[in-house]
Amino acid sequence: MIKPLFLPIALCAAILCPCAAVAGPTAEALSSCMADSSTGKDRKELARWIFVAMSSHPELKGLTTITPADREASDKDIARLATRLLTESCSKQAQAAMSAEGNTALEAAFGMLGQLAMQELMADPGVKVSFSSYTKYLDRAKFEAVFSKK
Repeated sequence: MIKPLFLPIALCAAILCPCAAVAGPTAEALSSCMADSSTGKDRKELARWIFVAMSSHPELKGLTTITPADREASDKDIARLATRLLTESCSKQAQAAMSAEGNTALEAAFGMLGQLAMQELMADPGVKVSFSSYTKYLDRAKFEAVFSKK
């Protein structure tokens, strides 16, 4: 049985460290069902929720203007998504995965969904530019010294 308090831990652990969950066949079936049953909008909501949750860290708080209402709305979106995926769209796969593999199945399935969400965000041209803009500040001479074939 899914313990309601475990779900947030499974979501966070899986999304932030997908290496933590090794998926067996029933978890893979759940992962596939969740991927097939989620939309681009769902995955963007998941990415937004991750961003909002991470913005709670003291080192990041000053970089955003996320309000308590924004957090609540994001939490509600993810609660609806998790409820729909695990109790409606993929209920049979979720039951089988939990019976066979326990909470690790949830970690693997949400980890895969989190990876899809991040891949979709990373595909945006503006995000690609932002992720590579730091390279203009690299010390190229030091890189040449280490990686040249001399």
